[in-house]
Amino acid sequence: MALPPLRQELALLPGPTLADGQPSHTLHDPVRNLFFQLDWPTFEVLRHWHLDDVDAIAAAISGETTLHLDAEDVITVTRFLEENQLLQAIPGNAGAFAQRLKARRGKLGEWLLHNYLFFRIPLLKPDRWLGSVASHLGWFYTRQFWTLTLAAMGLSLIEVYRDWERFTTTLVDTFTLSGMVSYGLALVAVKTLHELGHAITAKRFGCKVPTMGIAFLVLWPMAYTDTNDVWKLTARRQRLQVAAAGILTEITIAVWATLAWTLLPEGTPKSIAFLLATTTWVSSIAINASPFMRFDGYFLLSDWLEMPNLHARAFALARWDMRERLFALNEPVPEVLPHERHNGLILFAYATWIYRLAIFLAIAALVYAFFIKAVGIFLFLVEIGWFVLLPPYRELKAWRQRWPALRASHRARRSAMIALAAVLLLVLPWPSRIAATALLRPAEQLVVYAPPHAQVAALPVSEGSLVKAGTVLLQLTSAELEGRRKAAQAKCERLRWQASAGAFDSEQRAQWQVMQEQLVTAEAELANIEADAVRYAPVAPFDGMLRDIDPDLRPGTWLSPQEPLARLVSTRELQVVTFLDEDEVGLVTAGNRAHFYADGLEGPFLPLEVVRIDPDASRTLPEAELSSLYGGSILVREKKGLLYPERAIYRVTLKASALPGDLAGHAWRGKVVIAGSWSPPSWRFLRTALSLFWREAGF
Repeated sequence: MALPPLRQELALLPGPTLADGQPSHTLHDPVRNLFFQLDWPTFEVLRHWHLDDVDAIAAAISGETTLHLDAEDVITVTRFLEENQLLQAIPGNAGAFAQRLKARRGKLGEWLLHNYLFFRIPLLKPDRWLGSVASHLGWFYTRQFWTLTLAAMGLSLIEVYRDWERFTTTLVDTFTLSGMVSYGLALVAVKTLHELGHAITAKRFGCKVPTMGIAFLVLWPMAYTDTNDVWKLTARRQRLQVAAAGILTEITIAVWATLAWTLLPEGTPKSIAFLLATTTWVSSIAINASPFMRFDGYFLLSDWLEMPNLHARAFALARWDMRERLFALNEPVPEVLPHERHNGLILFAYATWIYRLAIFLAIAALVYAFFIKAVGIFLFLVEIGWFVLLPPYRELKAWRQRWPALRASHRARRSAMIALAAVLLLVLPWPSRIAATALLRPAEQLVVYAPPHAQVAALPVSEGSLVKAGTVLLQLTSAELEGRRKAAQAKCERLRWQASAGAFDSEQRAQWQVMQEQLVTAEAELANIEADAVRYAPVAPFDGMLRDIDPDLRPGTWLSPQEPLARLVSTRELQVVTFLDEDEVGLVTAGNRAHFYADGLEGPFLPLEVVRIDPDASRTLPEAELSSLYGGSILVREKKGLLYPERAIYRVTLKASALPGDLAGHAWRGKVVIAGSWSPPSWRFLRTALSLFWREAGF
């Protein structure tokens, strides 16, 4: 079998020794500036390519080296070269090349989608001036500089720890519009230096840096530097240094900026140092160091493990592992690796999938929020379809191709039964358990407040005493009220006498109608005073226990207006008050059973019954103990002394089925668990998604 010739402009370079000890080489395509790492067998095939025959090449390699290759191995290498366009075009095969190019480009929709998801804009060709700049920055690569940087890191961390409160306060104060703009400018400056770190380090090792510019990942701008030339480096340590240069540049900026913040006086330089310090620490650790996206952390891990295309290889292993666990197809493993690395790559793939799912969902939400509604909805669907739904769809297509093997697999049938059971668990109704913060208290209670100008006259009932309805709880006096009463009584007596004497006096007879009206007014005033006097001798409206009497009360003590004096609580019945949101309240009806658990598990545990559900949402929250401001779970905002819930909540009242005697008069905060109606577990999520879609679609 004759072989097509290799492209003449390709360069074959020595590469690093691989982890298993075999030598490697790097094949450089200068037209596309692409590099391909070749293992020993592939290199030997290329070295004997001039033999121009598959069988001759395999025989020569097997005879001259310790490798044992056959014709199929040579054909595999030939297929690799052909797919990556590393062979010369043969006359008559132009149509095949054109067809392959068309397949690579895809349809117009696919091209637009790919270029929306990721595209680059080169801005600079920095290779010429990088050479002169790199020669003047050698000190930053010396042991002395990094020793000083480590010392500065230790000192700055100690100073920040000692002044942590001021550091966090400053961080909170920067969360303003101007602060966000400042952070954006600081991030641009830091990322520019980050890319220069890659470029200068690569240039110091003799690599070419053809372009620098901006790359857009789902319309999010990021700086980039073309450092593909580092594949020419044979020393693994040098390639790691280039990959780590960006992160090390940012960490260096963060260290010295943090130290500057701790030492500088208040002013603009200190503020700039703080912005640089916080920006670089977060961007380096949270973004660039992550190996789950193709940022610096990924390339560092890939080079450290000596595994190019780490994501693709890990994903292939994870897909194979998933199929074997689900279906036991006994397919060959994509790549034979040591046991520890094999399992580690599979776990790494699953972690990457979970991380990317969270990131892509967040990006989809941001795309939806920051564009006009029509465009935002379209881009949101593109994000969800391409990143979230397309990978499972491709895996399902792979399962379909293996359908005959799946039908014959006992484990596949077992997995299908487990999946069916899981689906049934989600769609079949189950008894719901609704938990919420609740307040256990007496069903009836009366707080006694001091009226104006009151003084304690007597305390007929002591703390904790049981009283009957109609019992006087406190006896108060008021000199001001008593004076008003006597004046009103005297006025009434005088007007009555004048009205009765008017029959014998012609002059008073003429004023009799006026005196009658004055008498009615005076009697009404006296009645109001007598009604106020009732407040000075409060009476129990129901049977109960008197509690929370102010221990400082004594006969003769003067009281402030509206001062709480005591609390009368019912001893016959307890009730629990809780609030549920609109999704939960639909699962609860009057008569449902429930249980109350006190906070701390040291209070009561009571069986309950739902007795009332308010039909309308509560506009305010009277039970402050249930709010987030006082340790509860209901989010509220306070305005003019009132608590307003942040979302719609409905008041639910429950009564205790039994009343232990030792709970009389007490109030407890805790959790209530209500046995609600039967409902599919997936229904709540489906209803929320449908309501969100309905609202955002404008229906």
